[in-house]
Amino acid sequence: MTDLRLGVVGLGARSYLAGHAHRPGEGSAIVAVADPVAAQRDQALEKYPEATAYADHRELLDQKLDGVFLTTPDDLHEGPAIDFLTAGIPVFVEKPLAITTEGCDRVLQAAYESGARLYVGHNMRHMPVVQTMRQLIQDGAIGDVKAIWCRHFIGHGGDFYFKDWHADRRRTTGLLLQKGAHDIDVMHWLANGYTRRVNAMGALTLYGGIEDRLDRTGQRFSDFVSSDNWPPLEQKGLAPVMDVEDLSMANLLLDNGVFVTYEQCHYTPDYWRNYTVIGTRGRLENFGDTAGGVVKVWNSRRSGYREDADLVVEIAGESDHHGGADPHLVNEFLTFVRDGGTTLTSPVAARAAVAAGVAATNSLRSNGVPIDVPDLDPALIAYFDNGQVR
Repeated sequence: MTDLRLGVVGLGARSYLAGHAHRPGEGSAIVAVADPVAAQRDQALEKYPEATAYADHRELLDQKLDGVFLTTPDDLHEGPAIDFLTAGIPVFVEKPLAITTEGCDRVLQAAYESGARLYVGHNMRHMPVVQTMRQLIQDGAIGDVKAIWCRHFIGHGGDFYFKDWHADRRRTTGLLLQKGAHDIDVMHWLANGYTRRVNAMGALTLYGGIEDRLDRTGQRFSDFVSSDNWPPLEQKGLAPVMDVEDLSMANLLLDNGVFVTYEQCHYTPDYWRNYTVIGTRGRLENFGDTAGGVVKVWNSRRSGYREDADLVVEIAGESDHHGGADPHLVNEFLTFVRDGGTTLTSPVAARAAVAAGVAATNSLRSNGVPIDVPDLDPALIAYFDNGQVR
C-alpha cells in the first residue's frame, strides 16, 4: 500500500492527533507541517524528521498532499479549510467546524463545489460511553427519547480556557460553542435530531474578578496548565482579553420534539460529563465517562431513590485520549480519504452543533431571548448525507 501523504496545519495541543496517522510504510505519513510560530515548527520536525515545515498553510497547497489535518485555533478553521478544499485536498477539521453558522456553511459549500472530502473531528462519537448510550437507546432500553440533560463539569477550565485565545470571543464566539459543540453533537446524535430553537443564560461569574493577567504569546499549552492551580480564585496569569462566560445553561428544542438541556461550569473540582436520557419506558445515566465508569438504566415500576438499576453496563475503552476515541477518529478519516463511504462523524451534524452553540450564545447575551437556528441548504444536506457523493 502506498502511503498517504499528509500535512498538519496548526501545531498546538490538538495537533497530537496527527501523530496517530504517522505510520510510514504502513499506509500514511506526515510529510509537511505548517505553523507561524518557529518553535512549534521545530518541535514538530523532531517528531516528523522527514517532513518539510512552513510558516504559511498556503505553502502546503502545492505539496501534492492526499489529506491535511487542520488543528489551528478555532477562528482559523474556516479560511484554511476552504483553501484546501478548493485545491481538491481532503481535510480533517478539528471541531468546531467554524465559529459562526455562516462560516460553517461556507466550508460545506466549498466541499460541495470541489468534491474534496471533508471530515470534522467530533471524536466523542467514538467514545465508548457515548456509543454505549446510543446502542442502549437503539436497542429500545428506555423507549422513545423525549429529553436529554447534560451537566458538564470542567475542573481545569481556568487553565484550559481562560489563559489564552479561548477566552476571547472574537476567536471562539463563546464556550457554549467552543466547548459545548462536543456535547451538543452527542445529544443531537442520541436524540436523532437537530436544534431548532434555543434560549440560554450565563455569565463570567468567577474568573472575571481575578485581576492577575498575563499575555502568553509564544507560550505553549503545557507552559501554563497544572493541576496545582487550585482553588479557582487563586488562579494567576489569566488572559488579558477575557470576555466569554465561565458558567452557562441552555435549553434546546430539537426538530423532532425532543427537549435538551446543557449546563457548563469551568470551575468545578471534578472534570467529567454526566448525561441523563429520559424515554417513554425509562431513563439511562452515565456515572463516569471513561473506562471504569458505568451506564445505568432504570425502567422498572416507580420507586424512590435507589442506586441499584435494572441494567448496568460497564464503560470500555481507556482513560486517556477521550476514552481511546482519538485513534479511532484518525483511522476513520484515513479510511474515508482512501475509500470514501459513510462515517460516524458528519459535516452536517458538525454544522448543527455550531449553529446551536451560536444561537445559545446569542440568546445568553440577549437576556435569554429565544433564538431560532437557520436552515441549511437542502442540497448540502443531501450531498453530505449521501457520503459526499453526487
